[in-house]
Amino acid sequence: MRVLPSFPSLRSFLDWCGRTDQLAGISEPVPTRHRMTAVHRAVLERGGPVLRFDRPVLDCGKVADIPVITNLFGTPGRVAAGLGIACDGLDDLGTFLAALRAPAPPDGLRDALSRWPMLKAALATRPRIVSAAPVHEQVSAGTQIDLGALPVQTHWPGDAGPLITWPVVVTRPHGSGRAEINRYNAGVYRAQVIARDKIILRWLPHRGGAAHHRGWARHGNAMPVAIVLGCDPATLLSAALPLPETVSELSFAGALNNARPRLVPAKTVDLMVPADAEIVLEGMVSPTELAPEGPFGDHTGYYNRAERFPVMQVTAITHRRKPLYLSTYTGRPPDEPAIIGEVFNRLALPTIRAQIPEIRDLWLPPAACSYRIAVISIDKRYPGQARRVMMGLWGMLPQFSYTKMIIVVDADLDPSNWDDIAWALATRMDPSRDVMMLENTPMDYLDFASPQAGLAGKMGIDATVKIDSETSREWGEVMQTAPADAAFAADLLSRVMPGRQP
Repeated sequence: MRVLPSFPSLRSFLDWCGRTDQLAGISEPVPTRHRMTAVHRAVLERGGPVLRFDRPVLDCGKVADIPVITNLFGTPGRVAAGLGIACDGLDDLGTFLAALRAPAPPDGLRDALSRWPMLKAALATRPRIVSAAPVHEQVSAGTQIDLGALPVQTHWPGDAGPLITWPVVVTRPHGSGRAEINRYNAGVYRAQVIARDKIILRWLPHRGGAAHHRGWARHGNAMPVAIVLGCDPATLLSAALPLPETVSELSFAGALNNARPRLVPAKTVDLMVPADAEIVLEGMVSPTELAPEGPFGDHTGYYNRAERFPVMQVTAITHRRKPLYLSTYTGRPPDEPAIIGEVFNRLALPTIRAQIPEIRDLWLPPAACSYRIAVISIDKRYPGQARRVMMGLWGMLPQFSYTKMIIVVDADLDPSNWDDIAWALATRMDPSRDVMMLENTPMDYLDFASPQAGLAGKMGIDATVKIDSETSREWGEVMQTAPADAAFAADLLSRVMPGRQP
């Protein structure tokens, strides 16, 4: 399945980026407060390379010894490369991942052998436990801990302070053991630095880390946590994927990377951590202590208000001898999460089709915060089908819980083409008949347009051609140029206007 070699570490991926002219070093001093984000955003909007800031300037004015890496996944091509493939292989990988989620039983020996890549990927999820690792080359504990020495950015003028934006937060449920890797959760959550040895972890109630924390808190116990900074790309992307709760992100990364993940016991907490990471922050999250997190600029393009979240007491910082600090920013698209989301949409399509087969294609516009609006094309066969698809997406698939508008179009249109969408809305939709409204449904509390935090309405728009009992009128015929006429025009223009034909 992979067309690129495995990337066991962030460094190996950066080496590949360098060989393919997708890595740029910045030797001039750049402040981590606001300025680094401004540079990163300008480069990302141009589809530019990965950036390595070699002289990040801390708030105290000191130049940090740790280079900052940004824009790692600033193009769809690099997201695909992080998965080990080219962009034209995303559809095949999506089909492969859908089969891993619900594989059909092999039909005889020949079929079993044809499924070998799938079997190999499943075997690769078993971790390899090592006793020594690059991430443990240097260890700071006790009074040696100083989060202020890390080049953590303050991204936006209204931000409350330094914010770690690419942390892979590793937890396990209460009652599990350190060796039970398949029960681990690895998620990307905001982490606000509030002291030399304290961090606020912002995880929403439905996320895996929050569920684990509730389990530990019910027993009155602090929860062991490891914040991994600078993972290999497969682990980074696995932590961002909406995987089922029963699938461990660390194990799934092995399937993506086509190699068994290397893990090592953490130094001060009872967890396993990626052995080839750049930096790990170990600690315990209090069952009761909360602190106000934020405000911070978010993916909506607005600052979210400050809210109270759990506090982590850092017990150790481990890292390579000369570590790299991986960072990004979150804001109104375009940003890296929006670009990753575009790729993940393509990967999710085969899984969605397995649940709702009539779906032909879908698009979640990045400008709509990547998930607030969905445009779906369907192979329409019966009346009311568009509404059934809307209800199926909202009711069956958790990733659409916060999608507040679904537009359904026919399979003859491109759902990612705003002109096609506008034409369908103008010619195939009647507002009094084809708009469905729901009230008091789940919504991301960061949606300030919602009447109540966490609850909002949803709207479905049926912009398909109406058939049978959906209409009492004869529907018009779509105008199209005949293929022979189109070929004649192309041939004529190639001769009379060479080099200028569309």
